[in-house]
Amino acid sequence: MSTPTDPEVKELNPVDFIQLQQYIEYCSLKVKDVLREFDADGSLAQHRQGECINKEGFRLFLKTYLEVEDFPVDLCQRLFRSFENSEPAEEDCAKEVFLKDVSCYFSLLEDGQPRDKLEFAFKLYDRDGNGVLDSSEVDRIIAQMMHAADYLGWDVSELRPVLKDMMTAIDADSSGTVSLEEWVEGGMNNVPLLVLLGLKMTQMDGQHLWRMKHFNKPVYCNVCQYMLLGLRKQGLCCTCCKYTVHGRCANRNPAPCTRTYVKSRKETGVPAHDWVSGNCDSGKCDKCQKKIKSYQGLTGKHCVWCHTMRHDECAAQEPTVCTCGPLKDHILPPWAIYPVIKERPNNIKNGCTSSTEDSELNTTPDGQVLQINPVPNTHPLLVFVNPKSGGKQGERVLRKFQYLLNPRQVYNLLNGGPGPGLSFFRNLQDYRILVCGGDGTVGWILDAIDKANLLVRPPVAVLPLGTGNDLARCLRWGGGYDGVDLSRILKDLEGSSQVLMDRWSVQVITDEDHEKGDPVPYEIINNYFSIGVDASIAHRFHTMREKHPQKFNSRMKNKLWYFEFATSETISASCKKLNECLTIECCGTPLDLSDLSLEGVAVLNIPSMHGGSNLWDLSDRRLEVVGLEGAMEMGQIYTGLKSAVRLAKASQITIRTNKALPMQIDGEPWMQPPCTIHITHKNQASMLMAPQAKSSGFFNYK
Repeated sequence: MSTPTDPEVKELNPVDFIQLQQYIEYCSLKVKDVLREFDADGSLAQHRQGECINKEGFRLFLKTYLEVEDFPVDLCQRLFRSFENSEPAEEDCAKEVFLKDVSCYFSLLEDGQPRDKLEFAFKLYDRDGNGVLDSSEVDRIIAQMMHAADYLGWDVSELRPVLKDMMTAIDADSSGTVSLEEWVEGGMNNVPLLVLLGLKMTQMDGQHLWRMKHFNKPVYCNVCQYMLLGLRKQGLCCTCCKYTVHGRCANRNPAPCTRTYVKSRKETGVPAHDWVSGNCDSGKCDKCQKKIKSYQGLTGKHCVWCHTMRHDECAAQEPTVCTCGPLKDHILPPWAIYPVIKERPNNIKNGCTSSTEDSELNTTPDGQVLQINPVPNTHPLLVFVNPKSGGKQGERVLRKFQYLLNPRQVYNLLNGGPGPGLSFFRNLQDYRILVCGGDGTVGWILDAIDKANLLVRPPVAVLPLGTGNDLARCLRWGGGYDGVDLSRILKDLEGSSQVLMDRWSVQVITDEDHEKGDPVPYEIINNYFSIGVDASIAHRFHTMREKHPQKFNSRMKNKLWYFEFATSETISASCKKLNECLTIECCGTPLDLSDLSLEGVAVLNIPSMHGGSNLWDLSDRRLEVVGLEGAMEMGQIYTGLKSAVRLAKASQITIRTNKALPMQIDGEPWMQPPCTIHITHKNQASMLMAPQAKSSGFFNYK
């Protein structure tokens, strides 16, 4: 293929790749779905010439796959060019790229299981469908893997020999061909490749949770003991125990990851350090209090649970008992978890299906069920993390907690939701829950607690990620996580106090003579319900974010967009004379709205809404009904220059509307046709209020 001569078209750079990843993060389609559109009967078939697609076909591939109308033209050109040299030029493919190269590359970047990605890549290049690839075809798959790794920041000089070794091992009979079974088996036994393909945590004891990492100081491999070299991401590091290796050494039977439970109940209650060697340079020995100096190799040891450091010779000395360090109140150490053989219920014995609550996350490889025998006088912390919240913040928080605590008490909500974690902790009498996410994530957990029928309803704290976070602000956990040391947040959690929060059921009944509108997002109100101007702004914001997610990838950008929509709403006044479009009854008594010029009505359960506007104190088992005169007034409320119009306090509210209006529950907006809305008290949730912030503050109140 010829190389473009247009000087305006530049090579793809790391910033481009980060932008591309942000697009992929929000797309709902899979590459295989888009590929079907290029088949003979597909909508994009005319843009395919044999095995190739031209620039327009490539642009439509991106538009279809990423579900965006305005993908940047310059980025599209640079991305197209990056595929042009994937194979020597051919007459019929000038100014074109191979569709399977493009498909393979994007499939490596999207979410999915490594085995599925390996099979997809193989079948993509198996043109004749005979289940066998020759060496040149395999080389092309590896080329796309190297391509993806390069822009993920890997030191590809480290990955290239690893992949070559894998190919040598796969083609053991030197036949020059590889079967699907050989390809998948070889790939699934190659640790660096699995990390590149997005290896998911298995929760198996002894299984490292690898990630490729850049080290900004000298670090040594725990296997070969040589330094990790390179200017980019030089090696693999285990999130849970910080065991560090070269990519090539990850396949050389490294020592297992730290234990997360003991083998029998007899071993519970016996605390002991779990040491990992090396990379303690410049730390202070907890035993002799002297500096741990580097001697061009693995230096010192650190304990996975108490995080203390010692010289090699000091690690074997007393005390050998591990206290779990400053975070002992939160940690569930391995000597507090043990396996038991659980008798199968009769319905399983009789061949019936089971609705068992024991997830594979809480069982051993041989099928035993893990149970907790907590350390006395502690309050084990159950952590739920929504990795999608706050951009990449959620993923970083997940990794940090997996290191600070036992990985078995930290749950990724994208892997099975909150059920497995609640089931694991259900028999404990005294524990806490920390929810890392936005208001929607908190509501999800509170709903799950309701449905879990727990012996004890644990108190819930919030680590706010993303934007909004009205409930977190109300409970003094701040308006958004700003990267502060999570150990500080855990210490604040120890000093928190329990408070009860009302929760309300909401029933929306669309009038019979109208079609149903958008689905109602929630059936429960934790924070607030609103109709009119603020819901209109939120709905426009939500619609734009769904259409162009790449424009909403930071808290500052989100606030600027919100300000823009609020400004345009001030000009258009789309909800003017709202009082003529609805009636409100509080405990059966109609509210007189005739003398009010309202553009919005909000029903509040907490004294914080609109991203930080404190309206008044929280009342017990009662809701506040307030009126909003317009978007401009909302800005004044936000800055504390004005208070909302107080309409009523009530324990039961009925609202009837006579036209389609924007509405929202806890920040989730929708358009609702004429309807009747009933709001009644449901129950109370136990929440944790953070201690009063000091003037310096650990949290960022925004």
